[in-house]
Amino acid sequence: MAKPLDAGQIAVNVAVNNLRSHPLMGGVMREVRVYRQSQSNPVPVDGWAVVTSTGILWLHPMRRATPAQWMYVMAHGLLHLAFRHFRVTPRPAMWNAACDCVVARFLCDIKLGEPIHNVTLEQLRAWNEDRYFRDFMETGIPDWTRDLSIAGPKHEGMFVDEKPYFGAPIFVADNRYAKTFAASMLEAVDDALKRASGLSTTELRLNKTPAQLARAWFIDHYPLLGALAAGFELVEESQACHRLDIAVAAISDSERKIYLNPGAALTASELRFVMAHELLHAGLRHTARVGNRDFFLWNVACDFVINGWLIEMQVGVAPDMGLLYDPALKNQSAETVYDLISRDLRLRRKLITLRGDQSPDMLDGPGRHDQTNIPVAATTDFDAFCRRAMLQGLDLHLSQNRGFLPGNLAEEIRALSQPPIPWDVQLAQWFDGFFGPLERTRTYARLSRRQASTPDIPRPRYVADAQLLSGRTFGVVLDSSGSMDAKILGQGLGAIAAYAFSREVPLVRLVYCDAHAYDGGYVAPEAIGNRMRVQGRGGTVLQPAADLLATAQDFPKAAPILVITDGFCEPSLRLNREHAFLMPKSGKLPFAPRGPVFRMG
Repeated sequence: MAKPLDAGQIAVNVAVNNLRSHPLMGGVMREVRVYRQSQSNPVPVDGWAVVTSTGILWLHPMRRATPAQWMYVMAHGLLHLAFRHFRVTPRPAMWNAACDCVVARFLCDIKLGEPIHNVTLEQLRAWNEDRYFRDFMETGIPDWTRDLSIAGPKHEGMFVDEKPYFGAPIFVADNRYAKTFAASMLEAVDDALKRASGLSTTELRLNKTPAQLARAWFIDHYPLLGALAAGFELVEESQACHRLDIAVAAISDSERKIYLNPGAALTASELRFVMAHELLHAGLRHTARVGNRDFFLWNVACDFVINGWLIEMQVGVAPDMGLLYDPALKNQSAETVYDLISRDLRLRRKLITLRGDQSPDMLDGPGRHDQTNIPVAATTDFDAFCRRAMLQGLDLHLSQNRGFLPGNLAEEIRALSQPPIPWDVQLAQWFDGFFGPLERTRTYARLSRRQASTPDIPRPRYVADAQLLSGRTFGVVLDSSGSMDAKILGQGLGAIAAYAFSREVPLVRLVYCDAHAYDGGYVAPEAIGNRMRVQGRGGTVLQPAADLLATAQDFPKAAPILVITDGFCEPSLRLNREHAFLMPKSGKLPFAPRGPVFRMG
């Protein structure tokens, strides 16, 4: 049973949630980590909080306060990050006191939270940090500034790094907190000015955001992605991006939306790069091409390829955030890159997409629960839209000489015009390698129908060679465990029956298997196509069924075997003859298959 939260922690949680939804402080608040545990807590006994240069906000574990007071304390620490107060100075206590005065003045001006001091606005001059610092160097730190510090009256240990906890402040070159705060401030001021101007909703929409200007650039000047950009809605709401844990950008094919976090504070050139990145994910149908691969690693592989193309084409400027790019992977396909990175487990911990750490920026992957309500027709229409938009964009781009295009990108776009071969056709092509067309001979042993005009003249019948028919068969290992869906069973058996009947395979050797193997013997194709009783429905062990066919005296040594399963089976399978697997589209085998895998759906 979970331990109930105390009143102090409840107040902290309320303050954290309020700050995350605050229009000015929300962006920075969502980028820091808040800790309040007793172990290794660097907050002094008489302090409230300590903020580190790495974005960690430590709170006093025993102090009790109202949510408004905690909001003030945490906002104080956030502003030290936003104002880039981490500097190496000869007098760290004086520098900290100067920064406290600037932050306290700012919080009093915007009236955020409940102050933890009694210093009035008249005592806090409208100076910057350097002016306060020079004044303190000449006259000393006034006593009234001690109440402003959230780390105690001595102004020590406020801007500590993670190691050591106490010491001189460390200057941090990373200015993402300042960029995030600046973007939030611009957004809040812009929204306030628009509302104060009394503009209508329609008039407000005419004032385009930087992201909307970037999309307009694609529509007007970059035909390769122009049509695709026009088909997506832009979502630039901080709260929506926070709800979906989007650090910079992400895309949803099902919703036809591109999410852009305004807190990322991207420049116009960076917005073009990011938007082109997300549009290529959709246009090249990366979500639909994942197959049975790990979705995050597949997303990463696609990122390596896309980023390489965009840098080569000089579409915008890559954002400075540790982008996935490796010149050594030039001219490699996403499938090849996936095979390379999937072998290195240590590399996975260092991978980051535009959405954030360990999170795919393609939102329609496994684990998203709202995809079940998407109509199949809508998915099909969107797929056709992407194919048409990319192909037409490629033709316009080349005909108008709009810039260089990598050969691999052009090939992938042209490949979109060739829809994938259906699984049943692929299965039939595999079978055709074992069962060629039968040659027929004329025989009078069994006469054909006589012609009505010449009833007295016997006519020969064309029949297949009986010797060829005797060894014309294949085996089917049918996973009859309880996890197998009846629809999957029917779909697979129906395809087998249709193929066997059309290729004149007289009999099919059928073996059911769950925890045990059940020999169904030789079954005629028409019997498979009709209703038949499936045995078993327990667990899944495929090896006994494979061994049964391998040791059967009446089963030809050269006959292939088709295994129909959903993938929930033992982690190994030994088959020393030609074989293939037929399984659902979402299924995944727990071992590396040696034969081809055909996916229904």
